[in-house]
Amino acid sequence: MILPGSHSQSLSARLATATDHDLASVRYERFPDGELCASLSGSDPDALAGEHAVVVASTLTSDAHLELLQLQDAAREAGADEVTTVIPYMGYGRQDEAFKPGQPVSARAVARAVSTGTDRVLLVSPHEPDVTDFFDVPCELVEGAARLAEPLPADLDDPVFVSPDEGAIEIAEHARDAYGAGTVDYFEKDRDYDTGEVEISPGNADVAGRDVVLVDDMVATGSTMSEAVDALHDRDVGRVFVVCVHPLLVGDARTKLERAGLAGIWGTDTVERDVSAVSVAPLLADLV
Repeated sequence: MILPGSHSQSLSARLATATDHDLASVRYERFPDGELCASLSGSDPDALAGEHAVVVASTLTSDAHLELLQLQDAAREAGADEVTTVIPYMGYGRQDEAFKPGQPVSARAVARAVSTGTDRVLLVSPHEPDVTDFFDVPCELVEGAARLAEPLPADLDDPVFVSPDEGAIEIAEHARDAYGAGTVDYFEKDRDYDTGEVEISPGNADVAGRDVVLVDDMVATGSTMSEAVDALHDRDVGRVFVVCVHPLLVGDARTKLERAGLAGIWGTDTVERDVSAVSVAPLLADLV
């Protein structure tokens, strides 16, 4: 049975359909003192007796992290023999080290907490793949970038798939390979961790007159991507598209990108937004 977190209801429904698993009815409540309670609806205390429970929960907020832990515990309380936890988007995943003295390794703290209530974890395209080492149970990476080719137009003109930095070039390669045509390049990106400012330097690819697909694991504030779009337009490119696994699009990110002059922007349903044009459910179906 699949237990959906509140931020992953659509993905959970698609995964239930793809696997013929039942979709649990989950109630999300907040008590007057502010405490949360994510629970299975119904009165049967042994609703999952002997079953395999699959908790599917993107942890976009601190509340969502707690919700995930509660769903894992609710599954055990209902008698589940096995619990698999699917984290489509892992919050705090970018805090994979102590960047300054005295700071926590938040990704490690989160992973350890999740590990206490599950038998295994499936993690979709984390920003830092090494966070899998922080879990105390088996953790398997699921690469979502291969799904990013699906919403792209079939008539891309000599496309070049570009990642915002060298570290993300494998994501661009996955998207290019899934599309079946084009070349791959990357931008140079320098981030000042004290100020948060990012400086983009264009790569050496010949992009004049070509369609460009900017590919990344996530788009958060949109600042890096909008700068990349501006730099590409300075090179007289054809159309510019943005695709990402995790379309966070916080604050005015969408406006920044639209103002930069995009032909289209799409993401997956690891983060459920209006641009979530493709699902990662088919990638997860054989694993749960």
